[in-house]
Amino acid sequence: MPVANGNAAPKISVVVPVYKVQGYLRACLDSILSQSFEDFEIVAIDDHSPDACGRILDEYAALDERVIPVHFEENRGIGKARDAGALKARGEYILFLDSDDTLAEGALQAIADRLEVTGKPDILLLNHVRTYWNNRVQASAAGELLAGAGTDVFTALERPEFLTMFAVVWNRAYRREWYVGNNFVFTDGIYEDALMVYKTMLTAERIAALDHVCVEYRQRRQGNSMRTPGRKHFGIFEQYARLFEFLDERPHLEPVRALLFERMASHFLFTLARADRIVPKDRAEFFKLAAAQYKRYKPKGFVLPEGSQGTRFQLLERGSYTAYAAVMAAGKTRRQVIQRAAKVKTKLGKTAYNRLYQLHLRRPVDENLAVYAAYWNRGVACNPAAIYHKAKELAPNVHGVWVVRRDAVDSMPEGVDYVVANSPRYWEVMARAKYLVNNVNFPNNIVKRPEQVFLQTHHGTPLKQMGIDQQKYPAAAKNMSFAKMLERADKWDLSLTSNQHSSEIWERVYPCAFEAVEYGYPRNDVYFRATGDDVLRIRRELGIEPGQTAILYCPTVRDYQKGYVPRIDLERFCRELGPDFVVLVRTHYFYGGDPRLEALQERGLIKDVSKYPVVEDLCLAADALITDYSSIMFDYACLDRPIVTYADDWEVYSRARGVYFDILSGKPGETPGATATTEDELIEVFRSGAWNSGKAAELRAAFRERFVQFDDGNAAERVVRRLFLGEEPTPAVLPLDERTPAPAPAALAQARIPAQPSGERGLIGA
Repeated sequence: MPVANGNAAPKISVVVPVYKVQGYLRACLDSILSQSFEDFEIVAIDDHSPDACGRILDEYAALDERVIPVHFEENRGIGKARDAGALKARGEYILFLDSDDTLAEGALQAIADRLEVTGKPDILLLNHVRTYWNNRVQASAAGELLAGAGTDVFTALERPEFLTMFAVVWNRAYRREWYVGNNFVFTDGIYEDALMVYKTMLTAERIAALDHVCVEYRQRRQGNSMRTPGRKHFGIFEQYARLFEFLDERPHLEPVRALLFERMASHFLFTLARADRIVPKDRAEFFKLAAAQYKRYKPKGFVLPEGSQGTRFQLLERGSYTAYAAVMAAGKTRRQVIQRAAKVKTKLGKTAYNRLYQLHLRRPVDENLAVYAAYWNRGVACNPAAIYHKAKELAPNVHGVWVVRRDAVDSMPEGVDYVVANSPRYWEVMARAKYLVNNVNFPNNIVKRPEQVFLQTHHGTPLKQMGIDQQKYPAAAKNMSFAKMLERADKWDLSLTSNQHSSEIWERVYPCAFEAVEYGYPRNDVYFRATGDDVLRIRRELGIEPGQTAILYCPTVRDYQKGYVPRIDLERFCRELGPDFVVLVRTHYFYGGDPRLEALQERGLIKDVSKYPVVEDLCLAADALITDYSSIMFDYACLDRPIVTYADDWEVYSRARGVYFDILSGKPGETPGATATTEDELIEVFRSGAWNSGKAAELRAAFRERFVQFDDGNAAERVVRRLFLGEEPTPAVLPLDERTPAPAPAALAQARIPAQPSGERGLIGA
């Protein structure tokens, strides 16, 4: 466990205010802890974050004593969090880092080196880059300015050009004794950075610069408070009023007054122009207040900037929002107008069904109508199916309609209402349903009305890289438009998860404005509700003989390969294991039937269950699971039965597809049981009994603790009560040691129950 020099004060304290960033926090902390320079501490302030941030901080603190978490009992805002961190810090220097940003490689070493060379300045200015969700990296505008300073030490009056740097506190390091000794504290509200930056810069007697890129400033697509419109942005006026009060009390700062006035006016105009800050109905009022402050603080002899910026300053001084708005509107080019009109025309009028859809979109939303879909309209399945059945029980007033492909109609259960995708009624229900429930996305041409509620249930826990993380992996990203993918995810209101790991990943890889609901996966309820009779009935339907050990083999799809490629010589595998074992083989649903599997089944060597309609039944019937990277392992873990990982192509797969952790590592919480990377090893795992050993059970227990977090048999009820009934999600999630999975087949081998009618197949709605 790393320690920050025992009781000695570290060189640098990294102060990290934390609030609602569970998808980004690990990357932030990892970027600090992986620095080559190790003489630091992390003072992380949990500002009463409602998500898992506090637990993540405690997790890191337990592993590394340099992480010092502080938990607020109420939300106090980023300024108060930074203040608390600065007071808690022991380092010679304080570096503020926002918890959704990261430190660049070598940042702390570069900072420490420059501090020594420049004789321990009050402030060290740092370079940064902006990083975007599409992997674009943009250099800061200050790079050349910082490089030009070299190792000089100066004041802001001597080098006023440094007051034009991006006014945020995280692109500079502060000498703690000087910072605390001057009683610097953040003011309430947003735009507090600008005030703090200017006050500290104008107070410092020794300022130095570093052009090394130290901070990677994440440009979040959603969720950044500065990019959320509302009245809070009016707080900018109070912050600058405080700045000019500060200047008024210090006549010696008069030489930079005009520069700071220009910075203020530019900031007002920039904020006004941003649709993600000032909403249209508030723009006239914002402009009026900006104009008043402009007139109040305008220095004598102020010279307007050149070009269009000077024109905007003149309009601000005139105080006429009408004139300002007219000039801004005229500035839009004819080409932009034409492009916008063409886009609208294309969206509204391509085909007859679009005209029908537009007609239905003008009708009121049906408050008692829900639309369900799963696996790209393949039928009644997965989490949506479990929610559908529970809604029929608890919210019978809500009528459910399934969207299915034409080739799935024959498989629809009796009594289930459905529409075929793109049929006339399809457009009606999609336009009018209050509730939309899917485990994937609806098509791009579906309009999400403000009155509608879209629950994205997902269909697995992510081991493979997902969402925008796939951009780094060409095999996974081929033919994928990530911009379109995010437009689809923008329609989500609720994102259902079964564990904290998923909540963190979905938040980061789908940077949209949905709410995570940690209720568990409804499809997994059956693993805690099925009885021994259910297990034996399913095994009998599958033709599994009493006393046989059933192994369910579920390999996932390979993005770097075309079609199903067997990873195991199943004929040899079955022969080596002998007749006491039976292998159920289920290929990924992306693949069609495979003649090799059919031939092996005809010879009685395996059971090809690729087309079996209910995968949950197969899991209930199996004594053990063999898989590679399929998310079925996380669901099967609910049953607390052996899981064997067979990953013969780990190196290739992890490079081509990307993974979030190493399932072959043998670490508790990562590896679910016995592992094998060759066919010989896999055979030995079963012949030696390692598949069901005590060591495998210990690994499985740690894996279940991490991933079987919210699954307890009551997930569907929690979802239905929240979504359809507007109630608090009840019942509460049971502790893991109080949950009882369906009994394992080995304990039921001698039981006898009468077979159920074939129409009762599938327990997902039970």
